[in-house]
Order: sequence, then structure tokens, then C-alpha cells
Amino acid sequence: MNEQAGKWGFLTNHARVLVVIARDPGSRLRDIAAACDITERTAQNIVNDLEEGGYLRRERDGRRTRYRLCLDGTLRHPAEAHVPVSGLLDICGGDLPRHENGPSGC
Repeated sequence: MNEQAGKWGFLTNHARVLVVIARDPGSRLRDIAAACDITERTAQNIVNDLEEGGYLRRERDGRRTRYRLCLDGTLRHPAEAHVPVSGLLDICGGDLPRHENGPSGC
């Protein structure tokens, strides 16, 4: 790893969690945390933030939780308020599956 790694990054943990969930809507919190290099508690708090913000919904699937992304929402910062969440995922995740999300997002 180079000297710049870890000093700052382009993506927040919230964006990373969103990308992980977009890749696998059935991810467990421990898998999300591991993929983002954060604690499970932090992952839980971020998922709560994303749900409260209207960016995802949780759905029970037996004993597991599946996530449904709300792709019609826009990014929160005023400078990017015109950018839909789907645009962020296109940039960060490439060709992510969209079948989990209805036409209205949620």
C-alpha cells in the first residue's frame, strides 16, 4: 500500500455500504462490515441511517434480512443533489443488478 492510503478517501462509509448491498441485497451485517472494513455496529448504524434517509428498505426473508435499494433518491450533499443514487452505483459498482428495485425505487 502506498503512503497516501488511509489518509483520506473519495467515498464515505455510507457509500461503501450502499455499494456492498447493491452487489448482494442478502448480505449479512458482518459481511457488509468486513467488505467495508468497519465494525458491525458501524455497519448497523449506517444501514439505519440509509433506511431512515429513504435509501433502502429492509425485508425479512425467513431468518435473514434482504435489502431493497431506493434508486430514485438523490445524493444528500447540495452540490450533488441532482445526482440519483443509481448514478453513484453506476460509477462505483459498474454493472450492478437492478432486479431488486422497482421502477419507483421503493
